[in-house]
Amino acid sequence: MELAEVYNSAREKMKGYCRVCPVCNGVACRGEVPGMGGAGRGASFEANLAAWRKYQLEMRTIHQAKDPNTELELFGQKLTTPIIKAPVTGSTYNMGGSLTEEEYANIVVGASKEFGTIAMTGDGADPSMYNSGLEAIRDFGGFGIPIIKPRKQKEIIRRIQLAEEVGAQAVGVDIDGAGLITMALKGQPVGPKTKEELEEIVNSTELPFILKGIMTLDEARLAAEIGIDTIVVSNHGGRVLDSTPGTADVLPEIVSEVGDRINILVDGGIRSGVDVLKALALGADAILLARPLIIAAFGGEKEGFKMVLDKITIELKKAMILTGCNSIDDIDGNILRKV
Repeated sequence: MELAEVYNSAREKMKGYCRVCPVCNGVACRGEVPGMGGAGRGASFEANLAAWRKYQLEMRTIHQAKDPNTELELFGQKLTTPIIKAPVTGSTYNMGGSLTEEEYANIVVGASKEFGTIAMTGDGADPSMYNSGLEAIRDFGGFGIPIIKPRKQKEIIRRIQLAEEVGAQAVGVDIDGAGLITMALKGQPVGPKTKEELEEIVNSTELPFILKGIMTLDEARLAAEIGIDTIVVSNHGGRVLDSTPGTADVLPEIVSEVGDRINILVDGGIRSGVDVLKALALGADAILLARPLIIAAFGGEKEGFKMVLDKITIELKKAMILTGCNSIDDIDGNILRKV
């Protein structure tokens, strides 16, 4: 199977939901929520991509970084790449439904484990979607991380307990899903959380806890104060609120504020290994990737998923060679130039 075949197959299978554009920039699908687009004018989706373009790489070729190592340790696991599959559900109403929710979850969890990284599974308007992710995590020996929508307290804690039962590596809440239209349409109430509510959730489990959807300094500080293990700098792919900054615009200040106290991941507009390198150089510990891997799963199932993951990891490795980074730990802001 060639990459072109994966993309052509995805274009056909996701017809009407994703055009599999040569550049996934949110222009053709703006406003398509449900679907694969960004909210409103799609400005937040586009801002994510534009923010990464504000940084260029300092090319260096007089050094010893001839065969860089992309391995790292996260959530108690040694990973072969800093690329983690972002939590996504809604095969039927977001991606066209050529894969069932169960098939999709099995592909992303299984292929991630085979590649040497880890997948996050999601929660959705149909409560069974969360269970599909849990079943895949259980089937692959607990190698996965379920992320829960900001539901009522009892519902979140019940889902955390289910994650513990399948042996998940960590668990979290994507608080940036507080305004999701799809949840409201299906009668699944979600909303923001108070500091006290978050403390109750964090204290309900011994698993490392992830809070996805942090875009400001005050909320990053709050997350660190209440004992959250990991935050994800994310605007939900631009799918919940128009006119937010791009994640790369806020990542450096958040890292500067809390990076010594908490793990920081980032997503939004990352499309290549060069983008991954920029995110790591800005201080992220790892990145979450969604759309490129969704397209890969629908176009080529496990094989296609691993091909795209391998492609982006190879791009990262090449960029590390040409910036003098021998390992993930070597990557820092010295390789960046802001335009």
